[in-house]
Amino acid sequence: MGTISRLSEKTRAPAHRIESEEEALSIARELAAEFAGSANERDTDRILPFDELDALAQSGLLAITVPPEYDGIDVSNAVLAEVTAILSEADSSIGQIPQNHFYILEALRTDGTEEQKAFFFGRALAGDRFGNALSERGTKTVGDYETRLSSDGPGFRLNGRKYYSTGVLFAEWIVIFALDPNDKLTMAFVPRGAEGLQIIDDWDGFGQRTTGSGTTVLQNVYVAADAVVRHHRGFERPTTIGSVGQIIHAGIDLGIARAAFAETLDFVRNHARPWMDSGAERAADDPLTIARIGQLAIRLEAATATLERAGKKVDVAQINGTEESVIEATLAVAAAKVLTTEIALEASNTLFELAGTASTKIGLNLDRHWRNARTHTLHDPVRWKHHVVGNYHLNGIKPPKNGAL
Repeated sequence: MGTISRLSEKTRAPAHRIESEEEALSIARELAAEFAGSANERDTDRILPFDELDALAQSGLLAITVPPEYDGIDVSNAVLAEVTAILSEADSSIGQIPQNHFYILEALRTDGTEEQKAFFFGRALAGDRFGNALSERGTKTVGDYETRLSSDGPGFRLNGRKYYSTGVLFAEWIVIFALDPNDKLTMAFVPRGAEGLQIIDDWDGFGQRTTGSGTTVLQNVYVAADAVVRHHRGFERPTTIGSVGQIIHAGIDLGIARAAFAETLDFVRNHARPWMDSGAERAADDPLTIARIGQLAIRLEAATATLERAGKKVDVAQINGTEESVIEATLAVAAAKVLTTEIALEASNTLFELAGTASTKIGLNLDRHWRNARTHTLHDPVRWKHHVVGNYHLNGIKPPKNGAL
């Protein structure tokens, strides 16, 4: 592909080619079992998951949304969300890191040229990872950008500073979101190690501690013309870019909720004491505790079912592409994001309510589930999803077109 094809490549074995949705789910479960054992240690000591991300890339899971016409299997969005939830239950930082990777692949599918699709989908199949440099600090809103793409001969130059650059520490390609000379939003694919590109590991959030969501500095970085995707076009017509990005976020929250719920069951069964007025011999026999566990289980089931249903609607919208089908997908994903946000916060908080004071010991690090839930659910506030859904049903106002819906 033009200039891009001459870029140097890492020497590594090609990634595994996944052949079915069942295989994708099976591989996700196998990796999750491996990742879960050291997740506590990674969070406590902030050990970045470089080896784990290498294993994830080599497994082939990062290519499961590549369309069949580019040699992929294009799994359903329900499966994509469930794969995300499985990985996030084991380690929610690892579950979040590929979110932008899949968002970028969806934006590429929607608005990339045939040459760009052939090349970058091919790189995804080979095991390359795409990290995002999207959000900035100091702008009026999260949807405003100061990073600029300016013309330079046959290509462009990038200048700016990004924060919340999730996954860039682990990526072969840094995808920069910048305004072109006409103030139109673009995605520029820059290879790791490009001159003028600086990645700073300065993410210091109290949750999702190992996502590598630090700062990216761009100082006159050159990018070839054929490595720039006109991202703004994806929001000038009905598309599923936002829905795909959001359903993955919902999967992350669902995984956090499952992890917190599992910790609650274990602690109540094996460590917690019954309340003195309960008359129970074990905390697990306390009728109020049992009922609370039942509430959580039911809400987890509801969130899971809503997420699966939303995935099916996104599938329809990707194939059909009408405004009506895209709106249906948007509203369904918004509902799933609300429910998964609520259950992630509720489950991680109820863990301590039912497990008791002993569960707050620092050495147990059970608070990581609440910290992860609280941090990740700040992404795209659900209060605005309530507003969008209500405004559509009450006033017929169509949802705005952006990556947060």
